[in-house]
Amino acid sequence: MTTDNRSIVRQALEALIATGDVDALASSLSDDFVHHRPDATRTKADWLAAVRGALVPLAGMQVEIRHVLADGDHVVMHSRRRLPAAGPEIAVVDIWRLDDGLIAEAWEIIEPVAEATAHLTWWEGPSGAAGF
Repeated sequence: MTTDNRSIVRQALEALIATGDVDALASSLSDDFVHHRPDATRTKADWLAAVRGALVPLAGMQVEIRHVLADGDHVVMHSRRRLPAAGPEIAVVDIWRLDDGLIAEAWEIIEPVAEATAHLTWWEGPSGAAGF
């Protein structure tokens, strides 16, 4: 089952990246799919609309999938993404939960690579003292 879940996620995302076919991605999502980010939670329709809206600005984006790990009904993917013409690079961790062969939930964390060093000491306040 773990290998199948990893394959489901990988195929859905590779097809989206290669062709921009949002409908193919939609068929991999459950009807009650929920997308979680630190700043928002979206329904299937809202998330697919956001993906469609990002296709033009992100056209030509290079995606390097570095790791795909699976444990039961969860799949974790770590990727590096860069816009064309030496645009900014981001590191992304996606966590996918599958149910009955469909992606039911997703969590996403994005970090600009250029800001990674500053984020290593996020707990230090502006004065350098622990901020928690």
